[in-house]
Amino acid sequence: MGDLIRKLEQRVNELEKFLNTSIKQPNTSKNTSSGKHKGKDKHVPGFKKLQQEASRREAAAAKRMQELMRQFGTILRQITQHKWAWPFMQPVDVEGLGLHDYYEIIDRPMDFSTIKNQMEATDGAGYKHVREICADVRLVFKNAMKYNDDKSDVHLMAKTLLEKFEEKWLQLLPKVNEEEKRREEEEAEAQLNMQLAQESAHAKLARDLCNELYEVDTHVEELREMVVRRCSNFLINSFLIDFETTQSWPAYYVCPSPRKISIEEKINLGIALTKLSPDDLSKALEIVAQSNPLFPASAEEVELDIDAQSELTLWRLKFFVKDALEVQGKSSSKGDNSKSANVAATNPNISAASKRKREICDALVKNAKKRNKNPSK
Repeated sequence: MGDLIRKLEQRVNELEKFLNTSIKQPNTSKNTSSGKHKGKDKHVPGFKKLQQEASRREAAAAKRMQELMRQFGTILRQITQHKWAWPFMQPVDVEGLGLHDYYEIIDRPMDFSTIKNQMEATDGAGYKHVREICADVRLVFKNAMKYNDDKSDVHLMAKTLLEKFEEKWLQLLPKVNEEEKRREEEEAEAQLNMQLAQESAHAKLARDLCNELYEVDTHVEELREMVVRRCSNFLINSFLIDFETTQSWPAYYVCPSPRKISIEEKINLGIALTKLSPDDLSKALEIVAQSNPLFPASAEEVELDIDAQSELTLWRLKFFVKDALEVQGKSSSKGDNSKSANVAATNPNISAASKRKREICDALVKNAKKRNKNPSK
């Protein structure tokens, strides 16, 4: 049970983390997605399928970009074949030409041989986008124009070739813009699909988590009911059985929610009351009076209706009568009975008590006989 609770807590934390992230990040799907997404099926692909689609999409985009760089290579060959391109074909020989301040003026030297090597690289260090090649071609001419004086031949040659290059670049630029727009749309769609997949996965997680929490809650409720039921049975049955078989418990002990005394037990209780001594009978009547202040416990004639007494009173009477009869049985003998009869003859108080006891006992026996005839009442 503990492992299940810890697992549920972990999944709840993951769900809360996702929900908090979703709240903090603005929803850009409306801005990045085109109108064609509106009519699409709401089916959300899985993460594995999205990864496969991303790999295919990247491979296709890389292939289209290679085609653009191939077309750019045509432009580059036209520029490098110009009669004024020779000063820019190789890196500047700084030491041979004595250009000691070259690196102070030029931050990043560039030449066409370096560009060609980058375009032909196969180790992953080459150009990834055609605009990177375009930027380096411009850098070749701008470095020459920056270092050389405006009236120098190299400056004039670089300026002329740069203008020619820009004219040819404008012819290729629409295709480059189209490819970039396509890439942006594909990336936006991929991002939207990934977001939908995440939301779908976490929605499923939330549903599963709710179902598991419901099952746990149901199980806990069943356990609670079982514990309450077993505790109740223990208090009602086991506890009260101990009261009946153990003398160490006082007769006036109150047990919470006692079970109902059966009709047979009520009949036996009425008969047992007739066997009590006058003193014990008076104590039994006092027990009844404790729960019923209107009961005339000290009257000469008393009619005790056992059916009218509460369950708590009946249980207290039962415990008291049981203990009293056991004590009475141990302390009485035939000789004692003869002696008691002689004393009663000479003692009017004892005779009166015996008379009162006989009257109460007759009333109890009368009620017991009525219950025997009508047990359903």
